[in-house]
Amino acid sequence: MTKKVRKVVIPAAGFGTRFLPATKASPKEMLPIVDKPIIQYVVEQAVEAGIEEIIVVTGWHKRAIEDHFDTHFELEARLDKDGKVKELAEIRRISNLANFVYVRQKEPLGNGHAVLVAKDIVGDEPFLVMWGDEFFQASPVAPKQLIDAYEKYGAPVIAGVRIEKPDLSKYGIADITPVKDNIFKIAKIVEKPDPDEAPSDLATHGSYLFTPDVFEILEDLKPGRDGEIWIADAIDQLILRRDVYACELQNAKYYDCGSKVSYLKAVIDHGLAREDVNGELREYLKSLKL
Repeated sequence: MTKKVRKVVIPAAGFGTRFLPATKASPKEMLPIVDKPIIQYVVEQAVEAGIEEIIVVTGWHKRAIEDHFDTHFELEARLDKDGKVKELAEIRRISNLANFVYVRQKEPLGNGHAVLVAKDIVGDEPFLVMWGDEFFQASPVAPKQLIDAYEKYGAPVIAGVRIEKPDLSKYGIADITPVKDNIFKIAKIVEKPDPDEAPSDLATHGSYLFTPDVFEILEDLKPGRDGEIWIADAIDQLILRRDVYACELQNAKYYDCGSKVSYLKAVIDHGLAREDVNGELREYLKSLKL
């Protein structure tokens, strides 16, 4: 019987240099999509999937993330005094989403190292990894689809999405064997292949469900490119030891909010989905006559 997946690790210690100067003093994960920071979308999806503990890997410059999910007594008192019932309820809901734990990555040694930093907090349990500046819009939410696959197969699972041929060279593309429905066994992952040589059109990235043995691999992993420890290299080693699956996400759209264009698309898409702003926004976009 598989252990329940209760924890998610969210690496969020990077400098966000692609968004400078906006990220000079504010974490990239706190950039707003309409009126919610990116990382809140990530956390809410994890909670919707049944996650109870959110482990955020931060740096010295990421205090704003901790403050966002903490209780803000002065703000709550002001909202209460002003009779802003809806806003007060939302602020309180954010602080009570889950149990939050913060651990610092003291040096920028790669995304695999960021996950390894959370080892003692995760313990001997399966766990999700989701990035603080990207997410899928999917139904059911992406972490729930990964958890369902893990509970069925008892093995690590990586989110997969189909990619158009011209874009295959931007992603890690999986060499896969069909298992059942939207589940595939991964033979290997080819990083950024030439489109004509890609083993499939299924990109595996964005969300991961690992078993705790991945920590042994991360601890022994030799630094790769740029002298850093990478999740992709750990997955290659994991595949040699045990079955690893890809779950092709259903009804999914991917938002990489570390990219300026993808971030802007996320803002527009979520703005158009919001009844309080979509009318005026839609009219404005129509007026541009692009």
